[in-house]
Amino acid sequence: MQLQAFTQSVVSLLAFYLVSIPFSPSLGSNSTPGSSSFCGKIRIQPPFSLQNSVNSSSPPLSRSLLCKSQTVYFRTSLGLFPVVSIDYRDKTLSLSHKPCASSLQFVSPTLLSAGFPSPPQPNSLLLFNCSTSGGPSSSSQKKCPSAFGCSAPLSGTRDRPSSCLLIDDCEELEMGFHPRDLNCSHYSRVYRSSSSSAPGGFQLGTRISFGIPDHVPNPCDECSKPNGNCGVGLRCICHPHECRDKVLSAGANLKPVSSLLPLSLLIILIGF
Repeated sequence: MQLQAFTQSVVSLLAFYLVSIPFSPSLGSNSTPGSSSFCGKIRIQPPFSLQNSVNSSSPPLSRSLLCKSQTVYFRTSLGLFPVVSIDYRDKTLSLSHKPCASSLQFVSPTLLSAGFPSPPQPNSLLLFNCSTSGGPSSSSQKKCPSAFGCSAPLSGTRDRPSSCLLIDDCEELEMGFHPRDLNCSHYSRVYRSSSSSAPGGFQLGTRISFGIPDHVPNPCDECSKPNGNCGVGLRCICHPHECRDKVLSAGANLKPVSSLLPLSLLIILIGF
């Protein structure tokens, strides 16, 4: 009687084990390309993918995001930039940016988005505590809304007046523009958003459009041209071996280089 009970227990245990195998997390397969998944609270769906490995035949955009510690990052040849939202209807992703960042860590919104279509609303720049008048000729230069400011302490600049300059459309600036051109101490990357309650409807960060038109067969062609429109994001997508999957340190000093150099050489020189 005891043997029969033991046999039934073993059979029941084996049956349970066999039924459980397809659902075992350690043995189950990863989500297939084309399916949806989450990284933190952000939904990941085509054209993006969070596959651990993508091959050369995978769509280029499937290689552009990385999930790390439940945070989505946009991969570039400079490093990883945090993604705060993805709008699949407007086909845009938004990169975060801290307010009042030091100009020593300046990364141009244009350098991030070059090679991608223009977003619905242009990316903008807030430049703080500039002591040089003039600057790049751009019709998009305006005074900032009064609510914006930067009170970061600056050594040796006690007499520098607090100021803020708005570059409304970064695409009107030269690729090599840098806040140092106006001797600005700090900056913020911003864009307009209908959901923002800030003055002017601005929100911190940079928007990148991933709605590549059908008439552009291969956007990576720009990265093979001497002066092609290929930013650090597109370069990482087209040349994965140049990606730097490391979160940029807040204290990293990105050294500027001459704007006369071809963009492809510029990206290599300022990488670290």
